[in-house]
Amino acid sequence: MNFIKKIIQTNLFKITSLNSLSILLKIGIGFITSKLMAVFVGPTGMALVGNLRNFSSSLESISTLGFSNGIVKYVAESKSDKDQLQKIVSTVFISLLAVSLALSFILYFFASFWSIQIFGNSFNYPIVFKATALVLPWYSMSIFLLSLINGLGKFKAVIWINILGNTIGLLVSIYMILNFKTLGALLSIVISPALLFFATFYFINKDFKFFKIIRFRYLDLFVLKNLSSYSLMALVSSVLGPLVYLAIRKNVIGTVGLEQAGFWETITRISNYYMMFVTTILSIYFFPKLAAATSNHETKKIFWSFYKNILPPFVIVLIVIYCTRFFIIKVLLTDEFLPVSTLFFWQLAGDALRAASWILGFQFFAKKMTRAFIISEIVSLVVLYLFSSWLVTIFGIRGVVMAQALDNFIYLIILGVYFRKSLF
Repeated sequence: MNFIKKIIQTNLFKITSLNSLSILLKIGIGFITSKLMAVFVGPTGMALVGNLRNFSSSLESISTLGFSNGIVKYVAESKSDKDQLQKIVSTVFISLLAVSLALSFILYFFASFWSIQIFGNSFNYPIVFKATALVLPWYSMSIFLLSLINGLGKFKAVIWINILGNTIGLLVSIYMILNFKTLGALLSIVISPALLFFATFYFINKDFKFFKIIRFRYLDLFVLKNLSSYSLMALVSSVLGPLVYLAIRKNVIGTVGLEQAGFWETITRISNYYMMFVTTILSIYFFPKLAAATSNHETKKIFWSFYKNILPPFVIVLIVIYCTRFFIIKVLLTDEFLPVSTLFFWQLAGDALRAASWILGFQFFAKKMTRAFIISEIVSLVVLYLFSSWLVTIFGIRGVVMAQALDNFIYLIILGVYFRKSLF
C-alpha cells in the first residue's frame, strides 16, 4: 500500500492522470466530430479534410517560425531572470506577429490559388483560405503563449487550456458541420484553434501583465539566433513532413482513388486520438526534463522512465483498440467505413514503434542537435515516400500504413544506435 501511495503522490502520476482526463475528453469530442463527418461528409470529404490538416500543420510551423520547442527550453532556463525573460517574450512576440501578418496577406489575396493547390480543380473553397488568413495571427499567438506557459513549468495550466480548447472546438465543429457540411468541416479546422488564444492569454496574464513587458527596446537578435536552430529543426519536421504526406495522399488519390484516400485519412484520424496521450505527456513533462538534463545518466533515467511507465500501458491500449476495431468503426463512423478495419494492424504496430522513438527524437530538440535531427528526419521522410509509393501499387491503401510501420521501425533502430550511450 505504501508503494502505491508513493506512486500516486509523484508529480508524474498527477500530471499523467490529469493529462489522461484531458485525452479522454478529447477522444470523446473526437468521436462526436468524427461521427458527424462520417454522416455528413463521407470518405471523399474526409480526404479533403486530410489535405487541409496537412496544409494547416505546415502553415502553423511557418507562422511560429518553428520556435515552440525553443521557447519552452529558453523560458525554462530563464524564468528566474526577469530581464532575459522580457527579451525572449518581446523578441518572439514581435517576430511572430510580423510573420503571421505577412502570411495572412498572402493567404487572403491568393485564396483561389491555394484552394486549387490543396483541393484540386474539382473543389472550389477559397473562403477557407480567406478565413485562415483572418484567424492566423490569433492562432500563432496562442501557440506562442502556450509554449511560454509550458516553459514556465505550468503543466496543469497547459492541460486545462487544452481541455478548454477542445471543448470550444467541439461546439464550433458541431455548428459548422451541421450547417455547412464539408465546407463547415473545413472551416472548423481553421477557426477552432484560433479561439484558443483567449484561454492562453487568460492564464499567462495571471503570472505577469503580458502587454506591459512587450517593448521594442527588448528586441534582441541574439535570442533569434539561439532560436534559429529550433526553427530549422521544426520547419524541416513540421513543414516538410506534412508536405510529404500531402504528396503521398495525392499519389494515393491518383492510384486507388479519392475514397481510398479518405479511408487512410480516417485511420490517421483515429490514430491521432490515442497518440495524443503520448505526444502531450512528452511535450509537457518529458521534454522540459530532457532540456534540463546535464548528463547521460540523467537522460538515461528520463528515457527509461518513459519506457517503464508510459509505453507498456500504451501498448495495452493499442491491443484493446485492435480487438475492438469493428465496434469502433460502427460507433465512431458508419458501415461505409468498414474497409478501414483492414488498416488497423499496421497502423497500430507503426504507432507503437513511433511512440518508442519519439522520446529519443525529443533529445534532438532538448540538446539542439540540429544537423543530426535534419538528416534523420529527411531520411525518414524519403523512406516513407518511397515505400508508400511502391507498396500502394501492390497492396492498395494498406500499403501506405505498411510503409509507415516500416519507416517507424527503421527510424527507431537509427535513433537507438545514435543515442546508445544515453540509453544503455
